[in-house]
Amino acid sequence: MKKIGTQTVLLSNKPKIISNFSVVGPKEGKGPLSEYFGKILEDDKLGQKTYEKAEQKLMELAVFSCIEKSGLTPKDIDMFLSGDLLNQIISSSFTARQFDTTFIGLFGACSTMTESLALGSCLVDGEYFENVLCSTCSHFATAERQFRYPLELGTQKPPTSQWTVTGAGATLLSLHGEGPYIEMVTFGKVCDYGVSDVNNMGAAMAPAAMHTLKTHFEDTGRKPDFYDLILTGDLGKFGSETLIDMMEKEGYAFSENYGDCGNMIFDIKQKTFMGGSGCGCSASVLNSYVITKLRRGDIDKVLFLSTGALLSTLSCQQGESIPGIAHAIVIRGK
Repeated sequence: MKKIGTQTVLLSNKPKIISNFSVVGPKEGKGPLSEYFGKILEDDKLGQKTYEKAEQKLMELAVFSCIEKSGLTPKDIDMFLSGDLLNQIISSSFTARQFDTTFIGLFGACSTMTESLALGSCLVDGEYFENVLCSTCSHFATAERQFRYPLELGTQKPPTSQWTVTGAGATLLSLHGEGPYIEMVTFGKVCDYGVSDVNNMGAAMAPAAMHTLKTHFEDTGRKPDFYDLILTGDLGKFGSETLIDMMEKEGYAFSENYGDCGNMIFDIKQKTFMGGSGCGCSASVLNSYVITKLRRGDIDKVLFLSTGALLSTLSCQQGESIPGIAHAIVIRGK
């Protein structure tokens, strides 16, 4: 058994990150991480007639740039794992039809990046596939239209809201090659603390992040200070502060090695309320800043955890609370 503890899997074959790529919109490109992104768009509509078509092109750009960067071809990809926020994950499935490979569509809301990497790592580690491509994306305009209100209405946002990142990230995992590798995976459980405010995603997702982190530390016997970086995404300012308080009550004190993608991707002057959100938030930060730091040797041990709010417009209209999910992966630089 490769399972250790209750929810963690130790990967013996060390799935390698042989390539990665990130694409972000103009607003994200003006933020603190601008130097790390693979490509910054000048037009967040990418010349398309609709924002939904633009989001699909956004993912295409990340996926095919990642493959090209690796020196492989689309025919070398054995499995494509992807998901997004649009209904029926059309950005992912429409991208999958662009090349001839097996495809599994995923939905974990904003946790989709680590969900795809967790499953992809297990498939590579088990030697079922040699090269597995993992990706996700989001777009500010499409998320507003689907989950809240069309931009044309000019609806005011409350202070606890977050700003959906226009961005995409792709990671190519391989059984062979060089690069940082995924050491272990901690799969999450659905947690629901009764939060029903659709404009406070951080509060809804923080309990799931706490549960997965606590379980990871219990399964592995490690402490928070074992890692050079513990990074959640995307709880934002309120959610990450809530997580810190919850972890302290469980006996785990975070230090300066903790951060959140939603807090990192935008500058406070950009007026994004509680920070970034959306599938593309953690995906773009991971496939730019984090992996670059690992390749340079600036950091070596990273616990990366994406969080997702498992809601729909229908469930909220019916008065349902918002369940959360969080999956974690451990990435080692050497």
